[in-house]
Amino acid sequence: MKKITFTIIASVIVVLIIIMLFVLGHKKENSGRREVLSDVPVTVDTVKKQSLTNLVSLVGLIDPDNDVEIISEAKGMITRLNFRIGDQVNKGTVLVEVDDIVIKSDLARQEINYFKAKRDFDRNKTLYEQNSISASQLDISRLDMQAAENDLTRAKKALDDTRVKAPINGTINSKKVNEGSYIQQNSSIGNIVNISTLKVKVSISEKDAFVLHPGDTVEVTTDVYPGHRFLGYVDNIASKADEAHTYPVEIHLPNNPAFPLKGGMFGRINFTSITSRNAIAISRDALIGSVKNAQVFVIKGNIASLRKITIGRESGQLLEVLNGLEEGELVVTSGQNNLSDNLKVVIVK
Repeated sequence: MKKITFTIIASVIVVLIIIMLFVLGHKKENSGRREVLSDVPVTVDTVKKQSLTNLVSLVGLIDPDNDVEIISEAKGMITRLNFRIGDQVNKGTVLVEVDDIVIKSDLARQEINYFKAKRDFDRNKTLYEQNSISASQLDISRLDMQAAENDLTRAKKALDDTRVKAPINGTINSKKVNEGSYIQQNSSIGNIVNISTLKVKVSISEKDAFVLHPGDTVEVTTDVYPGHRFLGYVDNIASKADEAHTYPVEIHLPNNPAFPLKGGMFGRINFTSITSRNAIAISRDALIGSVKNAQVFVIKGNIASLRKITIGRESGQLLEVLNGLEEGELVVTSGQNNLSDNLKVVIVK
């Protein structure tokens, strides 16, 4: 019995010794890990005021200032086609002539009706002055004359419509008919564009919409003419945001005959009217998280503290800091992945 009791006591003592050794070893391991983690190497940068350029640069599509379909208000067979794709035409130039035999006949009939109605009115007016007819009879003849005049005006307009004219000054961009084709009323026979001036449409952010103004100067560059800058100006800024919560901006761009542009080209638009300014700024490398939820590690002594900041405008690799940092403070620019709040660091130069 004494032998069994001694064996049990010895076993308990051995188990206790093993547990104590495990606990001591675990504490030593954690202590060693803390020693390693408390010595994280980082690089830092000093927070200071820097010159920020507020250049807003966007890519937009260059469109003709005026892009119009050529619509025929007459129907019939085309008897003469007076244009080709690429022709420069002036407003009012006759581009297409439509068969007008029936229209001319109708016009002649309406002219006869009008002259007859006018002659009847003149005769009734004389009779009325002689008290031979009543005022109501004179009014009827006047209305008949006016109705005939209206019919004559419509007939003249119908004849004029058989000469389809260029609606604007510009260049013929497409042709949809040929001589001998039959066209319907209000059908398109082609397209004409005016590229003497161009327009560029881009969408800007909410904060940029309150910085730009109509009349502000812009520079436009293209891949077609590397190094050449085209000067334009902001024509208008939308008063209401689109579905993406951006504001459409239309830019007026004169076409340079020495470096001609075409509609449909891409251009990079630089809003140069926005001036530079000095502001507290940090490198983009110091940022943790997104611009809208920005954080940085700030070093004080040899302790890294995580701090929330507010970002303003972006200028290349620099970010404007609206609040959260002061001049002279140190922010971590590399090594953040190994950091946590209130951890000791070693600054590597």
